[in-house]
This record gives sequence, C-alpha cells and structure tokens, in this order.
Amino acid sequence: MGIQKQFLDSRLKHSGMTKKFMYTENFKHKILEIVKFHEVDIMGVCNNAVYFNYFEDARIKYLKDLKKKYHLKEILHGDLFFIMAHNECDYILPAKLDDELEIQTKVTEIRKSSFKFEHLVINKLTTEIIAKGNGILVQINLITKKSIPLPEEFCKAVKKFDKGVEIINS
Repeated sequence: MGIQKQFLDSRLKHSGMTKKFMYTENFKHKILEIVKFHEVDIMGVCNNAVYFNYFEDARIKYLKDLKKKYHLKEILHGDLFFIMAHNECDYILPAKLDDELEIQTKVTEIRKSSFKFEHLVINKLTTEIIAKGNGILVQINLITKKSIPLPEEFCKAVKKFDKGVEIINS
C-alpha cells in the first residue's frame, strides 16, 4: 500500500493537484457520467480513451447550454462548425465500473478563431479529482474548411459565464 500511495501522491504532484477540491469552485458547468460496462477493461478499470468521450460530452453540453442561456445565433449554426485541434488528459486515479463521475468544464482562453476548455473529472463518491484535461477547438467554415473568427457574441457570453477567461487577440 505504501508504494501505491507514493505513486498516487507523485501523480497528484505531477498534475499540479494536491487537494481533493483544488479550484473546483471555478468550474460552473458540470455533467454526470456513469462508467459503463463497455468502457472498462478486464481489470474493471475505465479505459483511458473513454475520458475523451466524457470531455466531448461535456464540451457539447457546455456549448448548447451557453447558446440557450445567452440566445447565441452565430454558434453551431449553418456552415459554422468546431473542430478539435488539441486534446489531452492527465490520469490521476482510476475510475471503475458504475462509478459516478462529475465532469467539470470551463473555457479558460479565447483567441481569434479558437478557444480552450479545461476539464476536471471527479469521483462523486470519494470527491477526489481522478483526471484533468484540456482541449482546443477551432471554428471553421464547413464549406471552405478554413478557420474563421469567433463571433463577438460568443466571446461576450463566455466572459459572462466563466469569469477570468483570458482573451488573446492573435
């Protein structure tokens, strides 16, 4: 047990997290995922790739909720679409079959045509942060397949919803 605790303490330190509730109050958007049978391996541990599906579910729900709350007209409409440019995950503790996981999501950075999400995965029973990740989405025109600037209404809505968003005009 000592070696396992040292390993987990090392993972927490490496990931920049030292406490269970490390800055989770900054994440206003949350969804619930339950680890399903087809998502676990022979040891009953949630497969690493599944976390990217959880992040995707959280991002889509975030954008739909933002669109509805702020009556956004220029997001996810017509020929405008988002593509994933970068996606990563740090695994801290394993999730197991039937674990209830809270996926917390926020936007931390907005650029000219892209924006960055951060995610925390929290085991609802233990309240421990078990994974963290981030991803960058780029808005494109579906016809030209070229990046296009994010609408001002989107930037304003995100700034209202997620305080502390960094705006980088480059």
